Amino acid sequence: MEKGWHSHPFFMFNSKQLIYYPLIREEGMTTDIVILAAGQGTRMKSALPKVLHKLGGKPLLQHVVDTARCIADAKIVVVAGHGIERVEEAVCGNDITYVQQAQQLGTAHAVLQAAPHLQDRGKTLVLYGDVPLIRRQTLVSLLEAVEENSLGLLTVDLPDPFGYGRIIRNAQGQAEAIVEQKDASSEQQRITEVNTGVLAVNTEQLRNWLPGIENQNAQREYYLTDLIAIAHRADVSIETRQPVDSEEVQGINDRLQLAELERYFQYQTAVSLMKQGVTLADPRRFDCRGALQAGSDTVIDVNCVFEGKVQLGNNVTIGANTLIKDCQIADNVEIKPNSLIEEATIGDNAVIGPFARIRPGTVLANNTKVGNFVETKKAVVGEGSKINHLSYVGDATLGSNVNVGAGTITCNYDGVNKHHTEIEDDAFIGSNTALVAPVKVGKGATVGAGSAISKNVKDNELALTRSKQTSVPGWQRPEKNNR
Repeated sequence: MEKGWHSHPFFMFNSKQLIYYPLIREEGMTTDIVILAAGQGTRMKSALPKVLHKLGGKPLLQHVVDTARCIADAKIVVVAGHGIERVEEAVCGNDITYVQQAQQLGTAHAVLQAAPHLQDRGKTLVLYGDVPLIRRQTLVSLLEAVEENSLGLLTVDLPDPFGYGRIIRNAQGQAEAIVEQKDASSEQQRITEVNTGVLAVNTEQLRNWLPGIENQNAQREYYLTDLIAIAHRADVSIETRQPVDSEEVQGINDRLQLAELERYFQYQTAVSLMKQGVTLADPRRFDCRGALQAGSDTVIDVNCVFEGKVQLGNNVTIGANTLIKDCQIADNVEIKPNSLIEEATIGDNAVIGPFARIRPGTVLANNTKVGNFVETKKAVVGEGSKINHLSYVGDATLGSNVNVGAGTITCNYDGVNKHHTEIEDDAFIGSNTALVAPVKVGKGATVGAGSAISKNVKDNELALTRSKQTSVPGWQRPEKNNR
């Protein structure tokens, strides 16, 4: 893992971390990971396939794929159905094979579609595209449970197990079957240990057992859970494992469950950041939708959102209701409330906001200031320069110690093309100035307030274009006509 990058128990921030913990296995053994993602997700009430709904800014299926990629040399097979073209486009990679389950006839039927793509002499791990937070350690534990005469089954104890398949154990405490909620007796429904659906099995045994699964149940579906009873009859031991917490195996069926898991996910991220020395005003009002690296003594107020890849230096202060996306922000930067910063690079000791919009391509050098209601775009602002109030600076290069007055705009667009504005060191731009690009203001030059500058201004010159003030002595202000 790249030094300094923020780690998280559920997801990886860069490609180096994907191989951080290589799985050691027997020479010649293969690992296939089948991810079931064919469900239509009718309870989501959405045209978007369920597995493409986002958690932490990333599709549910992408979370599962990223975790699967932590298993060294594993082959990934995704079984999709509803909206397979959209799913394949959104979650892609040369290491993923997609197969279609045209009819949703159950989980065993779904795995059967993947069977022709499984490798020989290996293990197969079955995951679910709508169970996004499963940990790599859990997958490794399940795979290690698979031997010639054993398979790994992931179970969890729930205080309210309604709706889940119950784990049936014999007198010796060994798991021997799974009974679905609708098929369970009243006594079996009191069992709190339930099936998560996640299992690992010898690939050859899986191929042999799948055709023997029948749909003689209340749902008339082919349940993958029937493998447990088949394995038990074949004297194959059922080795159960459990996750660290139940949220790790929580599936998403509707938007309420998605929102609940989102808050859990964000809180865990917040806790991890705080352990690294970041102060969060309220860890339950914090959203990271990508990769966040934060230095020590950084303070983040409430309702801040981080998207994409964001790097914060030391001693950074971020005000409430701020959104930062794909940015590099250096040390001792102060970002005041209600600011929006996208694809920008911010130098040491910069001050931004409140209500500033820093658009893509902006580079602010050290000790710069971009104040309230200022918008920048593709602007390179030199050290010590200030754009304090109510201005738009786009497609521009500002030298050091430039002062831009309130209401200034760079007129960069002629209706067809964008043009560049250059303001050199120590220039002073008066308030309410329009700089009509392409134009250059020289070193130490001054532009008078209220000017429209369309020609270059030489070094140390004063340029102004406003008309001469006229005064009318004794002028009488009109009075309102009462008629």
